[in-house]
Amino acid sequence: MVHIWRWPTDRVHHLSGSAANLTFVGGAGDFDDGGTVRSPDDLEAQIEGTFSNIADALAAESCSLADIVRIKAYFTADCDDWHVIARIAALLPDDPLPCISTVPEPLQPFTGQTIQIQVIAQRGWRDHADVRVATRPVPPSWADAFGGRSVTAGLRAGEFITLSNRTAEEADGTVASPGEGVAQSHKIMGFHEATLSELGAGMQDCVKMEGHFFGTTREDWAPLALARASHFAEPGPPATVVPCQRLNPDGAVTKIDMMAMRQKRNTYDKYIPREDFWPDRVWDWPLNLPYRQAIKLRDMIWLGGQVPSEPFANTGKRMMPGNLAGQTRLTMSVVEDLLRGFNRRPADLKLMVCYYTCSNGEATTHQMLDILAQCVGGALPPTTLVPKPMMHTPDNTVEIWGVAQG
Repeated sequence: MVHIWRWPTDRVHHLSGSAANLTFVGGAGDFDDGGTVRSPDDLEAQIEGTFSNIADALAAESCSLADIVRIKAYFTADCDDWHVIARIAALLPDDPLPCISTVPEPLQPFTGQTIQIQVIAQRGWRDHADVRVATRPVPPSWADAFGGRSVTAGLRAGEFITLSNRTAEEADGTVASPGEGVAQSHKIMGFHEATLSELGAGMQDCVKMEGHFFGTTREDWAPLALARASHFAEPGPPATVVPCQRLNPDGAVTKIDMMAMRQKRNTYDKYIPREDFWPDRVWDWPLNLPYRQAIKLRDMIWLGGQVPSEPFANTGKRMMPGNLAGQTRLTMSVVEDLLRGFNRRPADLKLMVCYYTCSNGEATTHQMLDILAQCVGGALPPTTLVPKPMMHTPDNTVEIWGVAQG
């Protein structure tokens, strides 16, 4: 009898799920079939154990590790991101490597956990006629860790495109414009524009932008938000940007990654039209930004990061300030409103990503799981839980985005 891993919760949660031709694994970790962390507080062992579990989760959707196109690893350890990228790459023998994104985090959802890894896969992409790869520089001090292998900055597998998250790190490992968020934002967006161009795409093809930045006030957020937004024309992609507490290398204050879709018609690369739904109840930003809240293309629905902002308004005012339970329910009701426009509901989510203020360790995580399960109305979809010492401000405690089967 095969025993599959699970989180330490009685809540039923799917480990993997598929929307159209993409398969998603939520926040996988080094858990056994009883929900116990097998190697507590041991990053190296947990990376290996997590990938063993990812392989099992992918197998349930007829995928393997070779089918992975995107990895996002949230790790809690005193080490450089390049160390984590190299350790992950060593477990993936096939070239080209998938895009590997990393975020150092001070907290993990469960006690003893040092890393959780979210994965997107596409069955059989290595056999597709249209596979394109753009590489990124590895700092000289880390080159030996990859044994001469190239590290992927952007990967196009047919129509789906994913980009690794980047800071404003230069090829030599130093950061451009240390401490200057606006300048770094433009630098990173320039990296991504160049990578998309190599892959036959552009910024208007983006279906998701996810960013991380230092800051706990609207004044911290606004200049960086305008800098990022200046690289998109309207309509832009759904976006999620959350505060972070640590980045590498020293002087980095923001990090951004993207996903996109573009079709090939005969010999030309072409934009893929998308459906767009934004009901009046769903909030808008207090700045005039080009992003959308929910789009659908190729039978996938991509959501922007939803927060408990004032309905029918663009004030940015948070409802039920500081109340995690109330704000989570309100945020999930906004998710439900957005999905309803495509005749879908939260149970159709195949990936759910939740950032939340965590004041009481694992007990807060279990509170979140209970609320999310009530709002979804059954088994949780593949879910990534990212606890934070603080979100955007003390008033805001949660941000949630996801991908649903369209």
